[in-house]
This record gives sequence, C-alpha cells and structure tokens, in this order.
Amino acid sequence: LQFSADGQVCFATKNLRSFSCTPDHGINFDTSSTISSLPMDGKTRRIHPPGLGLGWFKTMIQHEKITPTRWPEYSQAWGAVSLGSIDLSLTSMAISPSGIAANGGCVYVTLSSNMDVNLWIAGKNYLKGEWSKICDVTPCLLNHAAPKDEEKFNIVAILKAQIVCIDWTRQVDFGILPAPGVDGSLLVLGSRAGCLTFLRYCNNADPEHVQTLSVTEKWITQLACSSWVNVGPGHSEGYVAYGVSDGSIGLVKVTQNLQEDEGGFVFTPSYKIAVTLEHLSDLVIDQSQCSVAITSMQWVHAPGRSPILVSSNPGKINLWSTSSPFHWSGSRTFLLQTQKTSIDSSAFHPVSGITYIPKHDKLIITLFDGSFHVIRTLSFDPTWATRAVAGNGLPNQEQLTSEALSGVSRNVFVKTEKEGMDSGDTLRINGALGYDDDKCFMWVYESARPSDFSYKHDAKHSSMLVVAQMWEDEDDERVLRRLGEVLGSAKTALAFSPLHVLRPFFFHLRNPTKLDHLLTKFLQIITPPDQDQGEGQAEDHSTRISVPSLTGAVLDDEIRGKFRDSLATHLFGWDELLRLRMRLSLGDFAWKHAINEERQAECGVVAQGLLNAISHRVLRTIVRHLVAVVSLLSASDVPFVSRMIVQSLLPGCPPDLSEEGTRLSVLVQPLMEGHAMMPSDEIVTKLNESCPACGVEVPLQDITTAVCANGHRWARCSVTTFILSTPWVRTCVGCSRKAFLPPSAGNDQDLPEIAKGWVVEELLEAVKRCLFCNNAFVSIL
Repeated sequence: LQFSADGQVCFATKNLRSFSCTPDHGINFDTSSTISSLPMDGKTRRIHPPGLGLGWFKTMIQHEKITPTRWPEYSQAWGAVSLGSIDLSLTSMAISPSGIAANGGCVYVTLSSNMDVNLWIAGKNYLKGEWSKICDVTPCLLNHAAPKDEEKFNIVAILKAQIVCIDWTRQVDFGILPAPGVDGSLLVLGSRAGCLTFLRYCNNADPEHVQTLSVTEKWITQLACSSWVNVGPGHSEGYVAYGVSDGSIGLVKVTQNLQEDEGGFVFTPSYKIAVTLEHLSDLVIDQSQCSVAITSMQWVHAPGRSPILVSSNPGKINLWSTSSPFHWSGSRTFLLQTQKTSIDSSAFHPVSGITYIPKHDKLIITLFDGSFHVIRTLSFDPTWATRAVAGNGLPNQEQLTSEALSGVSRNVFVKTEKEGMDSGDTLRINGALGYDDDKCFMWVYESARPSDFSYKHDAKHSSMLVVAQMWEDEDDERVLRRLGEVLGSAKTALAFSPLHVLRPFFFHLRNPTKLDHLLTKFLQIITPPDQDQGEGQAEDHSTRISVPSLTGAVLDDEIRGKFRDSLATHLFGWDELLRLRMRLSLGDFAWKHAINEERQAECGVVAQGLLNAISHRVLRTIVRHLVAVVSLLSASDVPFVSRMIVQSLLPGCPPDLSEEGTRLSVLVQPLMEGHAMMPSDEIVTKLNESCPACGVEVPLQDITTAVCANGHRWARCSVTTFILSTPWVRTCVGCSRKAFLPPSAGNDQDLPEIAKGWVVEELLEAVKRCLFCNNAFVSIL
C-alpha cells in the first residue's frame, strides 16, 4: 500500500490486479461518480456526521493479458527455474515521481511472480480510466545482459534479467532555479544474479540503461531508496539499501551531477545527468548478525538528522543510521512483543506497514496480524512505547502505545465487520500507512478464521480499505502552523502534485464549522506577502526570467522543441509560482466550504488576488518568450500574440508588464504591415471570435468566459484564451479549468482556425499540468 506523487492510493492484489483509489479532497471534477465511504458501525448507510465521509475515485490495472516470459526456453538450469509461473500473481509495485509520463503523470512499474517487469501509464482519465502497458522491461534487460542471440542462453545473463525486487527513487532537487526539466529519478531493479540495475524512463522508447552494479553473489530480495540530498548546485547524493537472501543488508551510494549541454542555441539551459555508483564495503547488517529473511525495508527521514534505515526480520525490527556527532548512529535491534488481539496474534508475522509520525517522533510498525507496535523518540533514543513507559505526563502518550493502537485497530475491525465477531476472527492487514502524517491511518485488510480449514477460492476473497483515526488530538493551531511550513518550503523539483501535498489539510478542514473557526488565520497564511503587506513587498520571480532572442534562423523542429522546453521550464520550474498555485487551491477550497456568503466573499478576495498574481506571472513568461522568437512568427501566430498584448494592457496589470506588452506590439508591427493578405485592421478584428452557436462576433472582454450578444456563453481555454468550441478538451481535476488538447494527443478535431500558429501548438504541448493550480488534466473523449 502506497501513495503516488499524484495522491493516489495504490495496492496490488494476488489476482493480477492493482487498484488505484484517489480520495476526493480538493478534487472538483466529476465528484458525483465517487464511491462513498461506509459508516463505522456498518449498520446504516448514513455517514456521521453528514457530509464528512470520504469519496473515492477507483480504477485498476489489469494484468491478465500479459504474456509471461518463458524462462525454460532460455535455460533449463535449476537456478533459472520460475515457480511463480505456475500460479501467476503480482508481487510488487513501484511508482515514479509525477510529471515524467508523456501526459504529465506518474508511471507505474509492476513485478509478477514470474519476474516480469512492466511499465504502465494512465490514458485519458487517471482517476477512473484505463491504464495501458507501455513497455515490457524484461526483454530490454535480456538484450542488455546478452546483446548477441547466442548469449541469451547464458545462465548469468538470464539471472541478471530475472528481477526479484523493484523500487523507484524520488525526483532530484539539484538546487537550481528554475528547476531544469530533466528527469533525475531512477528505476532500480534487484536480480537473482546479485546485481542492481539502474534504469531511467524515456517517453515513447525503452528505458535508458544507466548502469548495472554487481553487489553480491546471492539473490537481492529487498530494495529501499532514500531521498536525495543536495550537496551543491547541480550535485545530489542518495543511498540505495539492498537486502540479500542470506539476511545481510548493504548500501550503494548514488551521486548525480548535472552537466550543461554546450552545443547550439538554447532558450534556457539544458542538461544531462552523470551518475556515479559507489558500493560501500561495510554492511549495514552482516550475515553473522542475522541469517533469516528480510521481510521489509524502508528509509525514514526524521527532521534535522541523517536518514534511518528500518528493516525487519520475523520477530525483530532493526534500525540503522550513519555516524553522527549529535544523534545516535549504528545499528539497534528491537524484539517485537505479541499484542494479543486474536487467536492468531504473533510477533512473528511479517511487517505490512512502516510509518513515521514527525509530530510525535514515533515510528509505528504494523504487522500482518493487525497489531501496531510503536517506537518512541526515534530521532534521539529509540525505545518501545508501551503502557509501562507512557506515564510521563505528556499529552496523548497513553494513546500512542503499542497496546492502545492495537486495541483501536481491533475495534475498527469489529465495527466494520458483521456482528458476532470473536477472538477466532482475525484481522489480516496486507498494507498500512499514515493518511495525514498524524493521527489517521489507512490500511487494507481481509477477515479470516484460521480455525476454518475449508477451501476459499479467489473470488471469495474480499479486502476492505479503511481510513481510521487512531488517537484523539485536536491541535488545530498546529495544523495551521504546519500548513504555513508546507507553503513556505514547497519545491517544484520534488515533483509532488498539490493534491498530494495538501491532502492532510483538505482532510482536516473539510468540516465547514471547523474551517469557519480557523478561517481568519487560514486566510492570513494563504495570503501572499504582496497582498498582505502592500503591493511590491514580494518579488515577482517572472521579472528574473531571461530568454535570449533568436534571430537569423529558420524555424524547424529542433527550435520548436527548445522553445517548448523553455516554456515548460519557466511555467512550472519556479518554486514561488508553485506556492502561489497551492495557495489558490486552498483559497478555492475555503470558498467552496464557507458557511455563508460573507465568509465566501472574504475567501473570494484572497483567491482573486492569488489568481491575478498567477495570471500576471504566466503572462509575463509567455510575453518574454514571444519577444525572443518575434523574428520567427508568422501571420497565423498574430491572433495569439495580439491577445497577449491586449491582456498585458488590461486594468490591474503591473505597469512594467504593460510596458513589456507595448514593446512586443512594436516588435510585431512589421509583421502586421508586411502581409498584404492580412492588413492591420483585420488582425485587430481577429481578437473577436465568432460564436460557435450563432456566428455573432464575440469580443475579447474576459479571458475566462465568452458571451455573445444573443446570450450564448462559452468557456475559454485556460492556456490560450480562445473559445473552446470543440469537445476535444482536457479538464483540470483541481479547479475544473479547461484547455485544448495538445496536437500530440492525436484528436480528430483540429484547433480553431484562429489558433493554428506554431506558438500555440508548442504552448499547448508545454502545459501538461494546470497553469493555475498545478494539478493534472483529464479528458473524457
């Protein structure tokens, strides 16, 4: 069970299906089609209190049609035998950072019991639409391990392609603004040959092979990738921990360096990444220390200290951290104690969830038997949090013990299941994780009776997804402080969608009464400095954008591609712009949940100020790019350029932005005068479109809505401001703004005649996420 960077809850099932469920917090698209959560008592269909239940968008990835690799055709050796092909199932799933897929979303990678690795991306609607396989990675691994056909029957090459575990690193923050549009994440594969293979995702192509590193002579059964640490501009480091079948754990240090491309003209610097791997000789856990299998492994990143590697063996939890003069370091081992909640309870069940709660500095371990085990003061002096050590006078400490949380999970199980549950009914949690970085947890479980030995076929297995509050803690002030910290530290380079980052706050503030009580402080937090303290107090990042002009060149695909990359970098690579978009999402959320019109008006004032700030920064970015390519503009680009000029001269625009628009109008004047087929007066009239219903001319008076003299109302494209006169559009899931599909989407309907310039096409290609809230688009047709 895991969250994707787009805010989806993902888990794999045995019957070749993986599910993606998206909570509806902050989503304003097709919410009527969500699956409503059930009440805790399981007897009534009404949610208590009304309106506060969770809605879920649900979709799945179906693997039934995947053809498994026929390993016996390559080798009959015992070492290459794949017993998982007898009863094919999914064994693991990993998810890429957001933004690397062609549609701007995440890429899923799945691993089957037959050691087949496949890549998947969403189609038109990632919330509830179809996901498609885009690459079978296993043949790529075979081709790399054995370039020649005769080498493919070599047992070593086959074992290198037989993958046992997978993980995908986070996106890299190279400490450069704007964040370069380069994918720094790595897909890491552990094989039977004891090799780690590092791949990089490539759109519309097989993954790029980065390096293969041999680290052991045994199977690699577990992988865990730490977050990246920026150690200088363009230089980041991270660790990959690998678990071996003999119980030992080792480390590989991964270093990534940006190298700027120096060939040819560019609108903004472009980079490639050099990767260096270092296999550290010292093992985290040696075989002599633990000779049993590793059941789980995960990095925990506690604030203000080096990361902690958490691993488990049956009955034990192991902690390890690098040497530090200020915090504990080295290895520590904790023996699990059985929490007797049913007849099947045992400390030797495998770990199904590892969650760190920064607020309380506690590590919460969930076992397959439904028990919870708490380690307190993880950063400084980790010890078990039991009732015997909880009486220290601190608030909530008695609720945050192993016994208390295990009791809560059992109570939730009893309430959600049928009546008459007894100790013979066991709770089997297959995956668990924190829901809001605080008191709410989420897990997937299945009810079972170990004493019942009757056969239960796959169709009878039923799992339930639960979100439950585990302890009482109404610290609303801290929620707001945490919100301020998130808004002040959000980084676009980390590639998390606002829906994912803001989920805890949408969840806590969805109660209109609570939101009203906190609204004054809430609005103060989301109000940017230039609104809160007076105009000019906050620097506009777009004034620092510099786009070199291109003259004396002929427009070709290479120049268009570089122009598109520069637009994408400056529209989505600045942290300040991301934070404004997150503030606007929160402002819209508050407006939607306000209890009366007066409160809505207060939220509307703040949201309008944020909307203006975002619009002006986006407009300045586009204007400066148009100035850079003015010599390459053609007559078909003039209508769009004219619209940008008019927008820069509208009341409320900053004076310096209006000056830039005036300068652009002077630069394009020769283009207008140089085309006899398009005199200046005709170009001016091209600002006015025709109503798609009645043909009446519609003037450009509002960049969001078009209204003709007969009262027909049309939405405008949020990217280009042209009237959306076609059903072939995409809709933002966060704010419901619509935009034309990019030409690469392959839709049957062309753009309107007035919008057929190359600049418009490249702008639509560059905008893969919403310009106003930075969330993903979906489309229906």
